[in-house]
Amino acid sequence: MSKILFTDHEQNLLKKHPYVKAVSDKAITYTDEFKALAIKEYKEGKFPRQIFEDAGFDIEIVGIERAKSALKRWRAAYQENGLEGLEDSRKYHSGRPLERELSIEEKYARLEAQNALLRAENELLKKIDLAERLLVKKKKH
Repeated sequence: MSKILFTDHEQNLLKKHPYVKAVSDKAITYTDEFKALAIKEYKEGKFPRQIFEDAGFDIEIVGIERAKSALKRWRAAYQENGLEGLEDSRKYHSGRPLERELSIEEKYARLEAQNALLRAENELLKKIDLAERLLVKKKKH
């Protein structure tokens, strides 16, 4: 991610672009359509700057290094998984992982951890109870 931050004005301009899904002060999320188009044009011999400018991006706002690194990432993903590699995987891998059947060792380790946590909570509650009792005794005297 670039160290150069987008201003509010630049973010608003980028959000209006048809090939942009989302923009933050640090990053741009491009559409899968643009990523595929960029790969196709790169294969035809175009340079990253030319690809972004032809798509209507202001290269002064996007930044040439950001454009180069984005295209490099997309090319690597495309080589590894084809067009599916260009898809934004965050929509499929967000949140907690799916539950799976745990092995006996994993179940045992979880139960041991849970047991240790419960013992620690129990000790804490005992200390709180003792402290409250001592406080009540002091108030009576």
